[in-house]
Amino acid sequence: QVQLVESGGGLVQPGGSLRLSCAASRAIFSIYAMGWYRQAPGKQRELVATINSGGITNYADSVKGRFTISRDNAKNTVWLQMNSLKPEDTAVYYCNAYVPAVGGDYWGQGTQVTVSS
Repeated sequence: QVQLVESGGGLVQPGGSLRLSCAASRAIFSIYAMGWYRQAPGKQRELVATINSGGITNYADSVKGRFTISRDNAKNTVWLQMNSLKPEDTAVYYCNAYVPAVGGDYWGQGTQVTVSS
């Protein structure tokens, strides 16, 4: 099965930047899309950004213009560059991979992002 390993979370001041990385282990089937979701305490998990194998991206309105998602299909790796971070960006960020051949999603363990002065 696909295993996702996330890294790059941490504590940053408002206005700062972080870069999250997610690498998928060797998989039998191709990963069509990868993305990032986040969940703050007491809130529902929400979409942050996604990117498919063709490079088409989708962003939540709240992060558009500040976050950039990118992907290396050959390495099954996805990054999330987060700039101009705000306290409301504080959440656990989860990497996601969609594998159509299996008909399901895979999730990383989550990485904490805290934006505070």
